[in-house]
Amino acid sequence: MDTKNYEQIYNNYKNESKDQANPEITNIDNTGKDVIKAVKKNDDGDIIAFRMESGRDLDYVTALNEAKEGKIAHVDVFHKYGRDIIRSEPDGIKENNLDQLPTF
Repeated sequence: MDTKNYEQIYNNYKNESKDQANPEITNIDNTGKDVIKAVKKNDDGDIIAFRMESGRDLDYVTALNEAKEGKIAHVDVFHKYGRDIIRSEPDGIKENNLDQLPTF
């Protein structure tokens, strides 16, 4: 029987990822793409708008279209619940998930 501790190996992997990623620079993008720095939520806690590093405020549909066009850094668009949804790129850092960003 294999004696590897899979959970410990995975936790080490996650911790290395956090050490390599500098949370202070996660909102800086050198490609010229805009970056989401804050979100607006409705009473149900759903994200309904985004504040960008450039100072623009985008409604959800406009942000979704810009994300599809590749104009917003560090986000993905995926299809769930019968519609397209914006999410932050998975990187193992909980603090930069869209739901964890400051609100405006």
